[in-house]
Amino acid sequence: MASVKVKFRPSTIEGKEGKIYYQIIQNRVVRQLKTNYRLYAHEWNESKSRITITNNSRQNYLKTIGERIHWDIKRLQAIINLLESKKIKYSTDEIISTFQKQDNKQSLFNFMQGVISQLQQMGKQRTSETYRATLRSFMSFREDRDILLYEIDSDTMLMYEAYLQNRGLTKNTTSFYMRILRAVYNRAIEKEFTTNRNPFKYVYTGVDKTIKRAVSLKTIKLIKNLDLSLQPSLDFARDMFMFSFYTRGMSFIDMACLKKKDLSNGILSYRRRKTGQQLFIKWEKCMQEIVDKYDNPLSNYLLPIIKPLNGDERTQYQNAMSLVNRKLKTIGSMVDIQQPLTMYTARHSWASVAKDKNIPISVISEGMGHDSEMTTRIYLASLDNAVVDRANTKILKEL
Repeated sequence: MASVKVKFRPSTIEGKEGKIYYQIIQNRVVRQLKTNYRLYAHEWNESKSRITITNNSRQNYLKTIGERIHWDIKRLQAIINLLESKKIKYSTDEIISTFQKQDNKQSLFNFMQGVISQLQQMGKQRTSETYRATLRSFMSFREDRDILLYEIDSDTMLMYEAYLQNRGLTKNTTSFYMRILRAVYNRAIEKEFTTNRNPFKYVYTGVDKTIKRAVSLKTIKLIKNLDLSLQPSLDFARDMFMFSFYTRGMSFIDMACLKKKDLSNGILSYRRRKTGQQLFIKWEKCMQEIVDKYDNPLSNYLLPIIKPLNGDERTQYQNAMSLVNRKLKTIGSMVDIQQPLTMYTARHSWASVAKDKNIPISVISEGMGHDSEMTTRIYLASLDNAVVDRANTKILKEL
């Protein structure tokens, strides 16, 4: 079987970038497949044949190149496997020719990976991750067999929908994958890589009603009053959950990014990562107690989710989110609630409790930073922040 290796050719000019190329060997015949990926010599680990990220200013670029190399190798290996399965002799030139033809005809896998790389370079990490998850899912459905953009039709999407349903995914999850694929497909149409064959005509792309995520104020009190002093990881998860509830259902990513400088004169100000909306929250004693509990004089962050000099911030946030949600499931069992307890529960619960307290929907929407909520736009263009603060104080007094 043919083999593929990733190689780096440094520039002959000092201080200039070198190039990545692939070495393909079949029956002792060696060929090189050039790429346009450029790196400095110190960014390449020769012994491990992989990129070394040493410069934060080029971090996104290097990650993007790493992703592209990864997908290129997967495509080359898929081509080799296909040729092997035919039980006929093939050459390195055939492997390279097939790879280049796929590239020229714009296959879905290749095009979507390009979209993902573009999102990463734009700093849209969260969006790129959802696109990558969708691509992995579709590749699994296709058993790693790529498909050309013009070959995608309604039958393809109906079969993919059935595949997702057979794996036990909910209607909303299958719709989520379909909407991402539709966005990619529409982008390909705009670039004139394919014509519109309406492949999503018969699959579900709406948003179905979800299972209630909110818990009652009584349950929130039970969670708050649990004695977790001998279980630090559960204690931390509970504190993060309560901090989210205290701060009108603040999302975990926004909590992770809070800086100490964001708290001034009794007001916490932050900008939502999801929408860019600026929010202001009256600082309460219960919030300060959690911050004091985890205060680190060496950190600029308000909460100990991202720790200085401890690796990639995005990775730290993701690992912390995963750990907290796992521990919250345990806490949920301890207070005997049926649905899984997650950080999202805190957000939904604040809104539910606020509604039970007869707080206007417009106030709730403003308090949670739902700047796209139609209800908020109907009732008023902007809301005095003091109204939201009074609403939050009213809820916290019940605890």
